[in-house]
Amino acid sequence: MIKRRLLILAIVLLAACQHNTDTPKPQAYIRIDTPQHSYHTSNELVGEALPFSFDVDNQAQIVLKKMTARDIWVDIEYPQWDGVVFLSYKSLTGKDDLRGQTDTSQRLLEKHYLFTSGIEEQQYTDPESKVYGKTYRLHGNKVASTYQFWVTDSTHHFLRGALYLDKVPNNDSLAPVIDYIQEDMDHLVETLRWR
Repeated sequence: MIKRRLLILAIVLLAACQHNTDTPKPQAYIRIDTPQHSYHTSNELVGEALPFSFDVDNQAQIVLKKMTARDIWVDIEYPQWDGVVFLSYKSLTGKDDLRGQTDTSQRLLEKHYLFTSGIEEQQYTDPESKVYGKTYRLHGNKVASTYQFWVTDSTHHFLRGALYLDKVPNNDSLAPVIDYIQEDMDHLVETLRWR
């Protein structure tokens, strides 16, 4: 009986000492490679239809959504990444109209405050081209719009933009795409010219 108990104990000890080499793999994301930036002017895609022009990345497509006397809606689409930058243009009628547009832009930005872990705000000024505005980089893993901006000439033109990806927000895994398109949006603001 004792021999039997010793045998069972020995088997249990050997089984317990057996080292399990299976370890779970850490969570990972697919690698996303982005191409080098190359640009052409928006005029090449939409002609002189817009009261402004800018450089757009060759990876993007411009889609004119709506055009009235005062309002223009344009999408800059990145189909390979399900990304879009929504542009909305307003023709200004005075200083109060400018204040209203900047206030509206601020309210739209504030809708993302609950999901952000920080916002980088940067002032943009180009007196030679009469382009003044602000850009906002929104950080956080659950932020739906990671980049927004507005620019104006202070008297006649106001343009607002917001970047969205048609994906469940997980900005860690989408970081290469977000960085790529944010760089394009910085370039858009820097090359913007009013007509």
